[in-house]
Order: sequence, then structure tokens, then C-alpha cells
Amino acid sequence: MSKDLVAYFSVTGTTAAAAKRLAALIGADLFEIKPEVPYKNADLDWTDESSRSTLEMKNPDCRPTIVGMPENLEAYDRIFLGFPIWWYTAPRIVQSFLDAACLDGKLVCPFATSGGSPIGDAKAVLAKCCSADVSDGIVLKASISDADILSWVNASV
Repeated sequence: MSKDLVAYFSVTGTTAAAAKRLAALIGADLFEIKPEVPYKNADLDWTDESSRSTLEMKNPDCRPTIVGMPENLEAYDRIFLGFPIWWYTAPRIVQSFLDAACLDGKLVCPFATSGGSPIGDAKAVLAKCCSADVSDGIVLKASISDADILSWVNASV
């Protein structure tokens, strides 16, 4: 039997709620990806060219520092990786997590939350950051059914 981890980055709580729902549905362990310097509301203002998130997303080499890593990461077969969509992809801090993790032989299954944007090029971006296989991702809206979530999970093998 495979062991699953749901690792997620959330600022507003939306992705955290989706991650907790997913973990409960599949019986997975849960890990929050936390920035060393927490994001404030002003940092998320995508209309402000000088906001922290805008500056990070404009720099493909940016890797915000994270606090901690999951214990016994080697014990997991699948990593369900959750994040909000920023600029049609995963935030740079998710890439920080992947850079720090040894994921050889594992499967990374991306899921996102979004106010309307698709998951975009997240799969391709994440695949460049890790040695794991990366499955097709999904946007987990609050309205998605448990059956649809489980259908995606079962297809991610």
C-alpha cells in the first residue's frame, strides 16, 4: 500500500482548506509549506508592481526561504502538492519546497486553488524543479465533489 502526503502552501486559508479535505478523503498525512517571512495582504497585491509576490513571480530564479521539511519524506510514494495559482502557475515558494526535497522515484500530484485561473503551466514548471514524475494537476474549487476529487486521485497513479 502506498503512503501519501499532502503538502501545501496557503496564505489566505483557501488552499489549506482544500488540502485538509483532500488529506481526509485519501487518508494522507498533511504538511504545510511555511515561508520564513510570512506573507502579508500587501505582499499579495498583484496589481502592485512592487509587491512581494509580483517581484517573486517576475524572477524565475527566486526561491523564498521555507521553514522546515516533512519528516521521513522518503516514506511517501505520492506527494499531493497544493498551492494557490499565482500568475497562472505555482508560487515560487512551492519551487523552494521541491528544490529542498529529495523526490527520486516519487509521484508529485499538483492541485491548486484559484479564483478563476486554470492550473496553467504548473506541471511543466514543477517538473523542472524535481526529479519526481509529475502528474496532471487539478484546480480544487470548493464546489468540486468528493467523487470528482477521488477520480483525479485514482488517475494519479
